[in-house]
Amino acid sequence: MPVHGVRAYLTDCLDSVLGEPGATPPDAPAIEVIAVDDASPDGCGALLDERARADDRLTVVHLDESRGPGNARNVGLAEATGSYVWFVDADDLVTPGALASIGARLELDHPDVLLIDYEERYPDGRTRPSSGGPLLRPAPAGTFSLADAPQLINLTMTAWSRLLRRDFLLGLGEPFRPGIHEDIPVTCAALFAGRLSALDQVCYSYRRSRPGSFMATTSSRHWDVFSAYDEVLGMLAKLASSADPVATPAVQSAVFERAIGHYASVLQTTGPGIGPVGCAGLVPRAERRRFFDRMHADFIRYRPPAYRVPAGARGTKLRLIEQDAYWTYELLEPVNKLRVTARRALDTSVRRARTGGRPS
Repeated sequence: MPVHGVRAYLTDCLDSVLGEPGATPPDAPAIEVIAVDDASPDGCGALLDERARADDRLTVVHLDESRGPGNARNVGLAEATGSYVWFVDADDLVTPGALASIGARLELDHPDVLLIDYEERYPDGRTRPSSGGPLLRPAPAGTFSLADAPQLINLTMTAWSRLLRRDFLLGLGEPFRPGIHEDIPVTCAALFAGRLSALDQVCYSYRRSRPGSFMATTSSRHWDVFSAYDEVLGMLAKLASSADPVATPAVQSAVFERAIGHYASVLQTTGPGIGPVGCAGLVPRAERRRFFDRMHADFIRYRPPAYRVPAGARGTKLRLIEQDAYWTYELLEPVNKLRVTARRALDTSVRRARTGGRPS
């Protein structure tokens, strides 16, 4: 658990994993929690120490200087002794019953990687289902490889959305990188090499739009997404050249489209794409054109021979990137955002109708 600047959320996170202090049930799952205080400036370290004195399942490591969540995860992994590791962020929540369900599935399948579903939690308390459920549900039973279910490359590229067998992860030789988007190479390497299992259950509650979060902050650091996928696509090219069975044409196409789609998600605005109107996006406005040009360059550089642009709105967006049609892309971005919002609203309405009107 990397911890930095999240004191307002930390107690709730710890309670969701360990239970409230003094209320741990006798049949609680056998877990260890390693919290890495990444030189947090807001008293998180003292809070962790106090909690650790009352719960011997919690170990606290204090770092002298902040080096980011990737380094904190590497430090925590080096301390871990469990069979599986789960990189929970300290501002998020583990959902009730998740640990028991996860433990049961690990005992059943013994995978290298267990993929889980999550919900999105907003500052006003609303929650929304992830986009991962429809990808997880058709996954094969038992263990399988990415070649059996290439669509799973479209799951969120986060460390917290999967559990990893510790020895398997260490054997990959892929530490978390510095900077942001640091978990993309690690999670992709695990998908390429691992025996996968899918748990279609919401096990994690991810806070969206949290002030101070990297994923809610306009920053030039979001250019790191390109170097992350340079590594991923390089890994895949090596697997393909060695005729590794996971590197099928379908997987190569899926990973390529995932990379371009991830770039587009980072570039996506939260308001109109042209001019000063609306909220800032993740990419500074002055850098948007150069960012788009890099998207186009990667499209041309990495496009697999078997790749075909899909039909529909997604295909239109990809073709604009392929053609380097920046201004058309920007003009259509607000329309695309409205389309996505409408689709999500419809999905939520259908889900509530199926559950008798209960909110998610």
